[in-house]
Amino acid sequence: MQETESAAVARARDGDGEAFRLLVERSSRSVFRLAFRLTGNEQDAEDVVQETFLRAYRQIGKYDGRASFHTWVYRIAANLALDLLRSRKRTTEPALETIRSDEMPADRAAYARQLQQHLARAMNDLSEQERTAFVLRHFEGLSIREIGGVLGVGESAAKHSIFRAVGKLRLALEPVMGVAR
Repeated sequence: MQETESAAVARARDGDGEAFRLLVERSSRSVFRLAFRLTGNEQDAEDVVQETFLRAYRQIGKYDGRASFHTWVYRIAANLALDLLRSRKRTTEPALETIRSDEMPADRAAYARQLQQHLARAMNDLSEQERTAFVLRHFEGLSIREIGGVLGVGESAAKHSIFRAVGKLRLALEPVMGVAR
């Protein structure tokens, strides 16, 4: 029988390293995905994941249970990734799903690469909050409430950030997609 998150958190708060390891195993993949999409770099993402769980372990006593453990860890990871990007003055572009061009005709592969480059530039032009909200919603599938928890804002602010991001991305991709407003 699989232990519930709240039971594992309670055990981890009492100093049970095995319970914390279980929490890490359940969250590490999605935390890595988030960190990679925000930093655009595998090594940076691995560093963010490691620091995220180190901080979570040190601060497990401060976890108040208002949000799920997963959301709390996402917030730590998002903040660390954004801090890293701020310290580097945004020299990297956020990572997106890569399109395998060897599996399609040459003209479609060229279009896919062009679209991917435009999308990466457009994502880079979003504010940190917009980019994070968009990634959490459209790549990670989090609810508006969870996104608000990760960003430390209310649900209406989270929705607004996603709405602004989608609008900016739509406008930026218009020349490539040929989409009318």
